[in-house]
Amino acid sequence: MSNGPSAVLSSDEIAAIARDAVAAGQADDKQAAWQKIQPLRKAHRHQPEAAMALLWIVDERSLAREEAADLLSEVADAHDDIGTLSALGLRLEAVRDIDDLNAPPPEHPVFQTTVEKLGHLARLHDGKPEQEQILRGLATAARMMARQNDALAGHNVRKLTEIDPQRSAYHYNLGLFYKTRGKFAEGVAANRAAASLPQEVVDSIEWNLGICATGAGNAEIALAVWKRIGQKIEPGRFGLPEGGYPACKVRLAERPLAERTADSDDPGKEETVWIERLSPCHGIIRSVLYGDLGVDYGDVILMDGAPITHHTYGDEQIPVFPHLATLLRRNYQFFDFAGTQETARQLADLSEELDGDAVIYSHSESFKIMCANCWRNPDIDHADHETMEKHVVTGRIAAPPDLAPARLLDLIDKAIEKRGACQLYAPDLCLAAGQPARERIDRRRFALLTNN
Repeated sequence: MSNGPSAVLSSDEIAAIARDAVAAGQADDKQAAWQKIQPLRKAHRHQPEAAMALLWIVDERSLAREEAADLLSEVADAHDDIGTLSALGLRLEAVRDIDDLNAPPPEHPVFQTTVEKLGHLARLHDGKPEQEQILRGLATAARMMARQNDALAGHNVRKLTEIDPQRSAYHYNLGLFYKTRGKFAEGVAANRAAASLPQEVVDSIEWNLGICATGAGNAEIALAVWKRIGQKIEPGRFGLPEGGYPACKVRLAERPLAERTADSDDPGKEETVWIERLSPCHGIIRSVLYGDLGVDYGDVILMDGAPITHHTYGDEQIPVFPHLATLLRRNYQFFDFAGTQETARQLADLSEELDGDAVIYSHSESFKIMCANCWRNPDIDHADHETMEKHVVTGRIAAPPDLAPARLLDLIDKAIEKRGACQLYAPDLCLAAGQPARERIDRRRFALLTNN
């Protein structure tokens, strides 16, 4: 078989190369897969069959993502026919990490190129039999570009349900689009339409229906869905279904995809946090955040169903889900603190004696060698230095909005008094509690601990 630029490959040769490349990719040898496809790269410009084989290889995730995107770009530049370009649009899902729901728009030019070419074909074939095939690829390509082409993506996924209203997959894709754009009530309607059609109801339809119903606050539908798929769950807090689920983690975004616009189309700041999981798709944030993301400890968030990754804790694999939307901001109070302790988590364990779900949340625990004279009074002469080892902790205190700061401070003081050998300084809490003299002392000690 010739590998030259003008080589013509037989159908059997194309199929064999494609199978070998996919096998290499499945064996996690993506470099070998890339080498195996080189004859197809040389042939695809004059052999559409070779181009379609390359698209299949990409769809099977046989290549590294960046190489796969470059390959799709080669195919997009070389072909203008409906079959190849429509299939290419569908394969753009394979070169995006679609589980990382809140990723910014893709930078690779193949996405915009494909949207433009399929858009041109859609206009040429409006109302013709070929329109359905074109719109399938165009809707996917536009949806893969985050919020950049929402009007186009939404129009085309809706149009497909009009062209073939009996096709369950079209209604499901419409529901998927609505879910990721925060239009949860519309997502419920689309997924219910998908489930009502004669094709077998698949798990993905049920899951997306349950997520959309939860996002829309439709507890009746959400509860029915979760029970249908075997979840042990009943009506619970916040007017939503609730069951006994192990804690998990969520990658919070300052701007999740469902809450973004085309002009502000990136996740902003992100943090991975623990949540108290209440259902398959929602829970209460149980980490106090480092930064200001507009969502924090105590807030109720909606998460998508497919984890981005897993974090290992000993023998346990904890799933990390993407943040889909914020259902309820509970307006907790937050106060920075710094303190010292003799044993790990001594200050954090004070949370057990606070009201409600108030928490002393450590962001850092580290040993520091400090001058004892400085520790006693930061304003004195440092001529005589006495060293001592302190376990320094910094973090934030979170408390429900109905817990008075004076009450919170009193509870912390009593808990420390019982334990001894630890100290906590929270100047803003002292100020909120109406203790300005203590606030001045705490602020000096807070600064001493945080500046060392």
